[in-house]
Amino acid sequence: MLSFERLYSMGHEEVIFFSEPSCGLKAIVAIHDTTLGPALGGTRMWPYSSEEEAIEDVLRLSRGMTYKAAVSGLNLGGGKAVIIGDPKKDKSEALFRAYGRFIESLNGRYITAEDVNISVQDIDHIYTESNYVCGIAKASGGSGNPAPYTALGVFRGMQASATKKWGSKDLTGKKVAIQGVGSVGIELAKLVNEVGGTLLFTDINEDNIRRMKDQLPSAEFVAPEAFYDLDMDIYAPCALGATINDDTIGRLKCEIVNGAANNQLKEDRHGQELKDKGILYAPDYLINAGGLMNVSIEFEGWNDYKSRRMIDTIYDTTLRIFAISEEKNIPVNKATDVLAEQRLDSMRKIQTTYLGRGSDHRFPGTKVRHNKL
Repeated sequence: MLSFERLYSMGHEEVIFFSEPSCGLKAIVAIHDTTLGPALGGTRMWPYSSEEEAIEDVLRLSRGMTYKAAVSGLNLGGGKAVIIGDPKKDKSEALFRAYGRFIESLNGRYITAEDVNISVQDIDHIYTESNYVCGIAKASGGSGNPAPYTALGVFRGMQASATKKWGSKDLTGKKVAIQGVGSVGIELAKLVNEVGGTLLFTDINEDNIRRMKDQLPSAEFVAPEAFYDLDMDIYAPCALGATINDDTIGRLKCEIVNGAANNQLKEDRHGQELKDKGILYAPDYLINAGGLMNVSIEFEGWNDYKSRRMIDTIYDTTLRIFAISEEKNIPVNKATDVLAEQRLDSMRKIQTTYLGRGSDHRFPGTKVRHNKL
C-alpha cells in the first residue's frame, strides 16, 4: 500500500497517478530525488497483476535512477514511470499522446525516455505532446533506440569485472550466460560474440529466441528453469530484476554477475552473500547507465562519438567501485551506494528541490512550443 511513511522511508518526493479512460491509460510516475537536476527515467509498459505490484516496481526503479545518475556523474535526478497494460494489445497513438500531455503538465520535473516495451515510435507520440522526453527518433534530432548504448555500458562493466577477476579484460572463450535477449540483451550478446565469448542464453519470448538464433546461431539456448544451474563464467541478467535471491543464489555457478537488469538483488543482503561466495558483482545501476548517458547527450545536441566516449568511463568507474569495496571490506552494492551518496550529500548542501521550468522554457536539448495553451 502506498503511504507517506513508505515514501519517506524510500526518500521519494512525489508519486503521480494519471488516467485517461477513453484510451485506457493508467500510468504512475514516481519522482524520487531532484537534488542534482530534473528527474530522468524511462517509461515501461507491463501487464502488472495489481496496482500494488506496479507501485512497488515504480518506487524501486525511480530510486535506482537517482543513484544511477549520481554515480555516473550526471546532473540529473531520479524518476521512473510505468503504464499498466499489455503492450501487445493496449498500445495506441491516443494512449501515448494522452500520456505525453500528463508529462508536459509536470513542467520539466520529470523527463521520460524508452524502457521495457516502449519503442522509439511510442516516444515520438509522447514527443508530439511534450517537450520533456528524450530518446526520440534520430530523424527528429534525437538519439533513437538507447538499447545499443545501454548494452555498451554493460559490456564495459563486464570488461572491468574481467580485469578485476582475471587480470585482463579479454573475454575470449569465457562462458557468458545472458538471461533475457530483448533489445538490450541481444546487443550485449553481439558485443560478447565479437570478442570471442561463448554465449548461452534464455528467454520466455519466442520472438526474442527466434531472433537470437537467426542473428547469433552459435549461441546455445537453455530452458529458463535450468538456467541458474549452468556452469558459466559470467551470469548476465538482462530481463526483470530480483533474480539474485534466496532461491537462486545457492545455485549460481559463476565468478561474475554482470547484466543490464535493474535491481538484480532482491534484498541488499544478497550483495554480501555474493561477496561471501567469491562472486564479483558488477553494480547494475552503474553499468546499465549507458542508455541514460546517451539520452543525456541530447540535452546539448546528440552526437554518437560523444555518447560512446562518455559510456567508456563506466569501465574506470566500475574499477573504482571495486577498489572502494575492497578497501572498506563491504559488498560492491554498498560501495556503489557510497559513491552515489557522497555526491548527493555534497549537492544537497547547495541546492534545493528542482521545481521545473515550465513549458515556455527549454531544458537543454528540447524544443520550444509557442503554440501551446
